[in-house]
Amino acid sequence: MTATSGRRIFQVIDGNKKFVGDGFDVTSPMPGPRIRQLSPFLLIDHTGPMPVAPTEAPLGTPPHPHRGFETVTVMYEGYLAHRDTAGHTGALGPGDVQWMTAGAGLLHEERHEREFARRGGTLELLQLWVNVPARDKMAPPRYQNIRAQDIPEVATADGRGRIRVVSGTYEGVAGPAETFSPITLLDVHLPAGTEATISLPADYNVGIYVVKGAITMHGNRPAVTKQLVVFGWDSTDVHLTATEDTVLTVLAGEPIEEPLATYGPFVMNTNRELVQAIADFESGGMGKFPEDE
Repeated sequence: MTATSGRRIFQVIDGNKKFVGDGFDVTSPMPGPRIRQLSPFLLIDHTGPMPVAPTEAPLGTPPHPHRGFETVTVMYEGYLAHRDTAGHTGALGPGDVQWMTAGAGLLHEERHEREFARRGGTLELLQLWVNVPARDKMAPPRYQNIRAQDIPEVATADGRGRIRVVSGTYEGVAGPAETFSPITLLDVHLPAGTEATISLPADYNVGIYVVKGAITMHGNRPAVTKQLVVFGWDSTDVHLTATEDTVLTVLAGEPIEEPLATYGPFVMNTNRELVQAIADFESGGMGKFPEDE
């Protein structure tokens, strides 16, 4: 390959540090000063790897609202528990993926799973916020709890690496997650020295987030742990080599070319819709948990 072959590399972005709730030590490369969104993806929050001390009171985020988008959680280490006011509950472990559609609105809570909190350990996960088209923003809330064993894999050409297909279709293999717009989400595991070419539709927005490890792209452009690489639309291919044992996430999708209006946990198309979302939340229209009724 040559240094100029494949998709053009627009940016390599470092994440900003923050703490979410009382249980998530996060690095976030998007949104930020260098990129607002990589439509349909709105946010990347990488928690950990962080130590969790044993406790009888699981840490996390208390109940909070969402409307108009989806949250996607990919687990690497540790265990997480979810509940929401649409009646969904779930526990996530290593390799599992949770795809929650907020739709018309709900409250949800994410905490360290109780038994994991009691014994302590290491926690690492990736959470994405995914936009949906205007026609689907008020859809009924939906919860997809996808187990690791239900996510199909594709081997790299040399047989050394594995590509888990979470959503979309990749090399003829369809992922289990249902989406409102075309999205290909790949969880890629590459031993050191593995070469791979990731091929996706040329009109998709494409980013690669390096969860851990190091890669070289198109022969000469490096990216390392907790960096986001944003690509152009001039080719279908991304050529990369893992220079260390590497885990990365490929975020690819057809852009949603509609107005975007956001306020905290609400993602709509107009400011009027944001005002309505706030009013609905404050009036209890997004539900309550039993202990609050």
